[in-house]
Amino acid sequence: MTMKITGCIVLYQNNKEILKKAIDSFLSTELDIVLYLIDNSPTNALKSIVNDQRVEYIFNNANLGFGKAHNIGIERSLALNANYHLVLNPDIYFEKTEIPKMISFMEENEKIGHLMPKIKYPDNRIQYLCKRNPTPFDLFARRFMPKGLQKYFKDRMDKYEYKDHSYDEIIYDIPYFSGCFMLFRNSILKRVGGFDERIFMYIEDADITRRFLQVSHTVYFPKAEVYHHYGKGSYKSFKLMFYNLHGAFIYFKKWGW
Repeated sequence: MTMKITGCIVLYQNNKEILKKAIDSFLSTELDIVLYLIDNSPTNALKSIVNDQRVEYIFNNANLGFGKAHNIGIERSLALNANYHLVLNPDIYFEKTEIPKMISFMEENEKIGHLMPKIKYPDNRIQYLCKRNPTPFDLFARRFMPKGLQKYFKDRMDKYEYKDHSYDEIIYDIPYFSGCFMLFRNSILKRVGGFDERIFMYIEDADITRRFLQVSHTVYFPKAEVYHHYGKGSYKSFKLMFYNLHGAFIYFKKWGW
């Protein structure tokens, strides 16, 4: 059987050097792949960033948000009958060996629908992106609570980020993975559906991971590693903070407070 893998990066006025590194990372494999670049930018200035027949550039001429834009790539992946679909951020990069490692593990474990590898900062520090299902308190404390008070809830925060487990070991059935790098099995993705388009950005990753876990297994797979710049935009912009709060409201209204 010929295996096809698709990937999708949503663009918005990105740094071209960092974006090119993400694109090149995905294209470096010898697997049969297609990459969708879904551009939410106000202009199509990023269209010329790559010239490769495996890349399809789609200009939205509007900022549709993270989930809605990624759903364009998901729809194309499913229509193509691809076996796997990878959602990745424009500030991710990795070696050519890493995607084959993940695909091989997924092929050997057919009940896994959603995989996240070990994710590191460029300086090799681990990003603790395995999480338990969020509560309003967890999100509030991480975003708004002063550092001086956060120390009193350290055990709770550590447990929320799975720091009570080793990030060097495979962990099954994580309920919340970061949207910066999500590898989906398309047979499960077809059942689960794409991102909730009511959420403009932020916490849509918690929602889709939770839906995957209802019908399949999820896995944190540290034998594959990727690097992520991780800007924490909602900490720097009032507008992005609003999107964060709005997404949280939709999430908790859907799953319960």
